[in-house]
Amino acid sequence: MNPTDTTDEARPAAGLAPSAHPGPPADLAAALLTPEARRDPYPLYARMRRESPVHRSAQGIWYLTRYTDVDAALGDLRLSNDRDRMTRALGGLGGNLKALSRLTNRLGRVMTNTDPPDHARLRKLANRAFTARRVEALRDGIQATVDQLIDEAVAAGPTMDLIEAIASPLPLSVVCELFGIPPEDRPQVKTWFRRLGNLTAGIEQAEAAVDQYEEYLSGLIRQRRSEPGDDLISALVATQAHDDRLTDSELLSTCFVLITAGDETTANLIGNGVLALLRHPDQLARLREDPALIRTAVEELARYDTPTQSIVRVVAEDVEIGGQLLREGELVYPFLAAANRDPDRFEDPDRLDLARPRNRHLSFGTGPHFCLGGPLARLQTEVAVGTLVRRLPHLRLADEAADGAALEWRPNPLQRHLSVLPLTY
Repeated sequence: MNPTDTTDEARPAAGLAPSAHPGPPADLAAALLTPEARRDPYPLYARMRRESPVHRSAQGIWYLTRYTDVDAALGDLRLSNDRDRMTRALGGLGGNLKALSRLTNRLGRVMTNTDPPDHARLRKLANRAFTARRVEALRDGIQATVDQLIDEAVAAGPTMDLIEAIASPLPLSVVCELFGIPPEDRPQVKTWFRRLGNLTAGIEQAEAAVDQYEEYLSGLIRQRRSEPGDDLISALVATQAHDDRLTDSELLSTCFVLITAGDETTANLIGNGVLALLRHPDQLARLREDPALIRTAVEELARYDTPTQSIVRVVAEDVEIGGQLLREGELVYPFLAAANRDPDRFEDPDRLDLARPRNRHLSFGTGPHFCLGGPLARLQTEVAVGTLVRRLPHLRLADEAADGAALEWRPNPLQRHLSVLPLTY
């Protein structure tokens, strides 16, 4: 599988039935790149769990799809997230993956591509600034932003694209507010985010965006040193007074990843979650009748159609998983989305149940790299989905999207991301 695949086949209608995967491809992993899997990957995940749960692709990349294996892999330090190991592993595979290795190397040594002890030190410092109290204090501001976005969408006409109107602008607005990025700079930040997330135009454009974005952040950090404010960059700058302080390079990289990482995940969670509710009117009605259900609803929406379908690790030391020997230097893709539909862990996993008990999904990871921004993504989704359900009682898929024909899923199989979601209200 190629995480930078940019093939843009025609996208068939949504609602792929399990039988639509006719026979086993020469390589099960290759099937993840097909239009059918892009539209609905879950039948293929089910098949991989049954037939080859620890699957080695023709490229020599491992795919994990069972909950037990994915959960164990996320906490196993023999599966590394180290930038240098990752760069070597990607570079050795050739093609687009080799090009991706340049970008991986360029991103620097941030929390998300380091192993302990560096990871633990960097995360501890980030935790001092990114506290639960700071996140919860954003609730009123998030509510005001959601209300404003809904007001603008309703005023514009009888239909809206949820992605463009709410799911995409909300996390950008929130993260910019959190980090003290001035309103006049936000359109440019949005452009950089899009270039970083769209590898269709090539690695070179993404690398240029990294350079420009880092130069901009460096200027903000210099400004906060001389004029600190009540924002997260100022809080991170303040951590440099501690004995285990962030170096200048680490400070820049930490700001980079914290600002960037949660944007797409949150947008995907809101978009996928609203689509799931509209396709399950009984659950939507349940939420309308009991708005207090929203918190458990968000957890179920995150499980049911996982925004980050898979993450990437590299084997740092030979390890046995599911009876297979994974050797040092090999790439591993633990599929969070496949684990979240494993019937050995979740009862009736293909059913959406907003009150599902014991919902220990893996959508935000687990172990040392558990998503630091998970609470903020949950809060934004809680407010956005809860407000849409409350304020727009007649919300439904627009006619052109009702059969899935107008739904476009972006081609990267590691992210479950709608390009548009037409709604009427």
